[in-house]
Amino acid sequence: MTEPLLKVEGLKKYFPIKSGVLGQVKNHVKAVDDVSFVVHEGETLGIVGESGCGKSTTGRMLMRLLEPTDGKVFFDGKELTDLSNQEMRKMRRDIQMVFQDPYASLNPRHTIEKILMEPLNVHEIGDPKERKKKVHEFLEIVGLSSYHAKRYPHQFSGGQRQRIGIARALMTNPKLIIADEPVSALDVSIQAQVLNLMQDLQKELKLTYIFIAHDLGVVRHISDRVGVMYLGQMAELADSESLYEKPLHPYTQALLSAVPVPDPDFTREQVVIKGDVPSPANPPSGCRFHTRCPFKMDICETTVPKFAEVEKGHSVACHLYKESRPQ
Repeated sequence: MTEPLLKVEGLKKYFPIKSGVLGQVKNHVKAVDDVSFVVHEGETLGIVGESGCGKSTTGRMLMRLLEPTDGKVFFDGKELTDLSNQEMRKMRRDIQMVFQDPYASLNPRHTIEKILMEPLNVHEIGDPKERKKKVHEFLEIVGLSSYHAKRYPHQFSGGQRQRIGIARALMTNPKLIIADEPVSALDVSIQAQVLNLMQDLQKELKLTYIFIAHDLGVVRHISDRVGVMYLGQMAELADSESLYEKPLHPYTQALLSAVPVPDPDFTREQVVIKGDVPSPANPPSGCRFHTRCPFKMDICETTVPKFAEVEKGHSVACHLYKESRPQ
């Protein structure tokens, strides 16, 4: 097996909670708490979970838009967490991001040409003539026209803006693209077009994706492997088919049982989870999901389950899958 393109080990991000006149740190919001995974070249890893589970924070830490509290990130054999800001800026040529909101991620005062040229200027790629040519070329690749270069962001629809966001991410010929909920702000009919575009670009340009979303249907459509996050931790990680056909973690089972199926005769067992997500500033002891889990045992309240492989390529953090206990 070849070395993974991206390897994440024990990644953590704690945000301090300050109070009082002197701004003393009273506690921490554990947004991401000990997350590990690998991404191989050419694949798409989907990361799903409820709002506030740490998906987007994880994505931003991989690019060091947020500095990790602890943990290591290896990209293409280099450890990113040790690099200086200058060295990291050079590495961002190979790691790009598509942001969630196509309305907020494009500067309204700049033309599309200026927006798309910026990564080329920053990384000193080509001369002005070559840069202009590349802008027009990538606008065509993402399904727009070269004459759109002179327009401003407000003159485009949401789907078109997201295409511009994708074009901007592609300008430096990156190896890895982190897509942070790239279709959640779009109309359903436009979502499919953008997803199909991303899949076509992946084959054409040999891209690797980390696709962050909360919509399980979207993730199934595009991902080779899927990781499910809950309250800052990875609950389950498996290839897409295994996860959807045989989810092991009660949280994953509950998420999948809530997905509507367009068939009035289809029935399945509902896994109901009660209550609200606990605060990441004060997570429960033991398994973080035990306060809402329908299969809770005594051990769940006291002992943190290890995130371990229980079947080939299928890892889960749950006490139901101890070797000594029949599944």
